[in-house]
Amino acid sequence: MICKSRLPFLYCAVIALCLLAQSAFSQNSFEKELKQQIDSFLAVKPNVVVTEEVPQVGQRELYPSDAPSALLTPTGFGGYGMYIFGGLGGAYPEVYRNNKADLIASLGACVGDPVEAVNFAASLNMTDVHRLQNFSANFILSRKLFTGTSIAAGALQVFAADKYSDSPGATFFMAISHAVQTVPSLTPGSSRLSYTIGLGSGRFYEKSPKDIAAGKGKHGTAVFGSVSFEVVRHLTFNAEWTGMNLGLSAGIRPFKTPISLGIGVANLTKYSSDRANMVFSIGLPLSLTRLMTK
Repeated sequence: MICKSRLPFLYCAVIALCLLAQSAFSQNSFEKELKQQIDSFLAVKPNVVVTEEVPQVGQRELYPSDAPSALLTPTGFGGYGMYIFGGLGGAYPEVYRNNKADLIASLGACVGDPVEAVNFAASLNMTDVHRLQNFSANFILSRKLFTGTSIAAGALQVFAADKYSDSPGATFFMAISHAVQTVPSLTPGSSRLSYTIGLGSGRFYEKSPKDIAAGKGKHGTAVFGSVSFEVVRHLTFNAEWTGMNLGLSAGIRPFKTPISLGIGVANLTKYSSDRANMVFSIGLPLSLTRLMTK
């Protein structure tokens, strides 16, 4: 959620988080970087706030915290049931340039039971919010493996226009996440500690032309991951490796409504990009099942 001068995946946070916004690897390196960060965010968010509706397979099973557990990378926890979700995200400043912050937006839906079968999520990204143009799509399948563990696989920034993107194509990934069962949260039914490890192409592996020109190499690690710890109820602290760089973020669910917020700092090492920058996101999932039964 594709630019190659990227902040490590701010984007990921919309879907799994609450659904974030993303920007495409579009018109400049800033949007490219932002896209990466936000796409992931958006593509994985629908399941973060659905823990209240997920059937308790076992009384002792703990699910992820209801606050965002990743802002820059996707997670293995997908959606549950029928949801629509949307989000908005941004980054500042643009790497390798001094432009002002830019925004990206995403809107999507998910359907399916990941315990009995799979959950399928699809979202549409708009990488130029100011002009209401430059669209791409995300598609993600997720399934519960066993207690506290889920896997997700998908494609990000599919169908991005070559005119606005210098990305080599869509990004494909697979991620496995686990909510540690021995560390219960103050939030009933949730775990205080969760982690993700994943493997991906595109933004997780291919560095930007400006990174290459700056002597930072052509490829990242392709492997990405995150660790999330609930500091207090509804507030998480997250550390993430995006395949390109290191990021730290906080996830917050400040209200009783499913609105989730994320704010963090990306590009903390010299492995890619020319500076650290701030990233943020806001997402909202709505249960179609709940809305139809009202």
